[in-house]
Amino acid sequence: MEESDTIITLIGTRLAKVGTEFVFRGAAKECEPCKFKKTCLSLNQGSKYRISNLRNTAKLDCFVHDSGVCAVEVVEAPIRIAIESRKAIKGSKIAYEQLNCNYPDCENIMLCRPPGIRAGDKFNILNIEDEIEEPCNKNYQLKVVEVKRQ
Repeated sequence: MEESDTIITLIGTRLAKVGTEFVFRGAAKECEPCKFKKTCLSLNQGSKYRISNLRNTAKLDCFVHDSGVCAVEVVEAPIRIAIESRKAIKGSKIAYEQLNCNYPDCENIMLCRPPGIRAGDKFNILNIEDEIEEPCNKNYQLKVVEVKRQ
């Protein structure tokens, strides 16, 4: 990880623990009048982040978090997704394509349709894991890969 990969942001004090991961969903309506919103909203919507360091334990008031917020350092965390095996090439760049699947009760749904990722989002494949454990209901040949947003 390079120094430039670290982003300083604000997060609810109850969530501010090194190692905590979260997907940034964007601004809440209540954020509009806040004087700190540029710091909080500097993350990429839909990206997954991991808290790497606590910057300051000073608590700031927040319209969203009842216990206030504090400054943390975050890095964008790799995301685990399932893609067709033929596209799983370490180091390659892909545009995410959602699989045509209508089995919402499948135990792999969070890998096949990860939260915060939209069709067309671009990623670099960092690592390739094994074939997906449970057979796919649609008979896709899937591998789990670890990706990072471009």
